Amino acid sequence: MLSNGSPSVRNLLVLILCLVIVGCRQPTRTNSAKGAIPEHPKYKPLAQNSSPQLQNVIAAAVAQAGVTTGYDPNYVGIAYPNGDVPMNTGVCSDVVVRAFRKVGVDLQKEVHEDMTRAFDQYPQRWGLTKPDSNIDHRRVLNLMTYFTRQGKSIPITDEPNDYLPGDVVAWDLGGGIYHIGMVTNLLSESERECLIVHNIGGGTRVEDVLLSWTIKGHYRYFR
Repeated sequence: MLSNGSPSVRNLLVLILCLVIVGCRQPTRTNSAKGAIPEHPKYKPLAQNSSPQLQNVIAAAVAQAGVTTGYDPNYVGIAYPNGDVPMNTGVCSDVVVRAFRKVGVDLQKEVHEDMTRAFDQYPQRWGLTKPDSNIDHRRVLNLMTYFTRQGKSIPITDEPNDYLPGDVVAWDLGGGIYHIGMVTNLLSESERECLIVHNIGGGTRVEDVLLSWTIKGHYRYFR
């Protein structure tokens, strides 16, 4: 059992504060590229009429695995538009933001502009009185709100086949902590569901986690 004054308890309190700032999970840590992508993946074919954007956004998300090897939820001032933290680190939302940018959609700019128009429609849990382009697009709840306001929300189910490559999924990890990732066209070993590209603390990885947590958001931006 830990004493209230131990370093572990102090570290836990710091972690909780960081989670409140960004809205994802886990403290800063790094991991090697090994194991970030399955060694012998099987692929789910995309529909023949899939757009080049869909194909490219999936590729851009998967390409981050093994490149982004750390996780850091601290608040950072970044450029606007097209601002980013160093590629070797970031949080769960950065996986989605970076992938979208590769196909010409800057979620930093899109979320900021939408929040400027309708700030009161977004979650008010961080004590802000106006949009902040440094952090707003990196908060999972804000991305969920933006996708919903853009008409990109689709039904949540427990059926893996309903989650197609390129879909964005948001989960409730418990304790008010939300997580976000993207469905890939890589299949799980059972071939029952597609793998997820996400960063939950050890860097960006492609893993079989679609139904690991409570799904709270399902979005289809590209088709």
